[in-house]
Amino acid sequence: MSQADIADQAHAEGRLFTDLAEPSPALCELARDQAVSKRRQGAPRLRQPNRAQIELRASDLESLLTEDHRARLVWGYVVRQDLSALLDAIKARGSNAGRARIDPCILFALWLYATLDGVGSGREVDRLCREHDAYRWICGGVSVNYHVLNDFRSGNGALVDELLTDNVAALAGAGAISLERVAQDGMRVRASAGAASFRREASLQEHLSQARELVQTLKTQADADPGLAARRAQAAKLRAACEREQRIEQALKQLPEVAAAKRRNGAKAEDARASTSDGDARVMKMGDGGFRPAYNVQLATTCDSQVIVGMAVVNAGSDMTQLAPMVEQVEQRLGQAPRQWLVDGGFPAHEQIDAVAGKTEVYAPVPKSKPPKPQPGIEAGQPVTPTAALSEFDPKPGDSAAVAKWRERMNTERAREIYRQRAATAECVNALARNRGLLRMPVRGLARVGCVVGLFVLAHNLMRTAEIAPHLVGWGTSASAVAAMTQ
Repeated sequence: MSQADIADQAHAEGRLFTDLAEPSPALCELARDQAVSKRRQGAPRLRQPNRAQIELRASDLESLLTEDHRARLVWGYVVRQDLSALLDAIKARGSNAGRARIDPCILFALWLYATLDGVGSGREVDRLCREHDAYRWICGGVSVNYHVLNDFRSGNGALVDELLTDNVAALAGAGAISLERVAQDGMRVRASAGAASFRREASLQEHLSQARELVQTLKTQADADPGLAARRAQAAKLRAACEREQRIEQALKQLPEVAAAKRRNGAKAEDARASTSDGDARVMKMGDGGFRPAYNVQLATTCDSQVIVGMAVVNAGSDMTQLAPMVEQVEQRLGQAPRQWLVDGGFPAHEQIDAVAGKTEVYAPVPKSKPPKPQPGIEAGQPVTPTAALSEFDPKPGDSAAVAKWRERMNTERAREIYRQRAATAECVNALARNRGLLRMPVRGLARVGCVVGLFVLAHNLMRTAEIAPHLVGWGTSASAVAAMTQ
């Protein structure tokens, strides 16, 4: 029998290594005795994980974050800003009575970092300040709560506007941005109101009377109930009822404005409705074609560096009247208007073009001409004379000099090449804001919504500044720093 046959037979019989000697009976007996002895000794002792064990670790907050962490970038920017207006409002000074206030730099840095992190809830930021290393590092051992966070975000619109002006002025002074070309676009952001909250005047008056009656009932019950716990519950109910009453009153105040807009659009003024949740919100056509309560966020962005130089929040669903106010705002911030202004087809109303004619060149698509009306004596379907079939780029009767020049300018290849930069600039900035959570407003009212949008603008410009002028925020220029700030 050959070696191959022997190997095959051994494999079939389950015997391997046939060339090895069989173990002696003494060794087999010893192995059996050892196995029996181990079983009698019990199960093996193992060090298993215990994740419920509380541990006390000695570490400082400074060591929790790397040197190129984004939280350090945010803090470096905040401490360089002029927050003296907030410090002047603090009454607890020196040996005067009063509790020490939280440093405004902490609250401002928390909201900037949360905005970059896509967090828009004050309660969520409060939780992260206790559990997340970056938020804990910003707090530096100072305890915060969501009431303080929400009040800070909603009550500093003037400060945010001033900081935006300082930011773009510093970038312009450093030569990091130019005002050669700016793109403006409007973005509809969902309001904190439901479609069912919009009601006509008669329904609002009825709800207002019910809300006032409920407030009076709760006040009477609160005065008559001596229990502490019950008084606290009654106070919460009374506070909610008062807030609802105020919202309904605000909705009634907004009705005349809504009715005037209805009349301008050819609709019935009596069909005007306002929201009992957010009186400043308006039903607008959204990007998906649906209609929902929303705000119109206007952003003006430089085409070369994608830095936002102007922002506004309006409750008008159309962009038709937003061109001239934004040009004026940018001119006030930077002392001059951009040489070229790019907008989409929703902006170029003739009066708006006339208003900015001496300040900037408007680049916007020209609406296509409507089919000419049949001339007297010519039946429908017959060819019309060349004078009746004008191109949209030809001057129209009643056009001003600025409008006629705009039509002529947009008929050139150079203008079409310039206009292609609008989408690459404005739509990119809008997408970044959406990715950071600007999908639905967490607050109500134009003033508070403006504060939220201002934080998004400052956060966006902070990241752009860190990339194009890092020395303005005290940030390094190493490869690791650049990689960290763009994440």
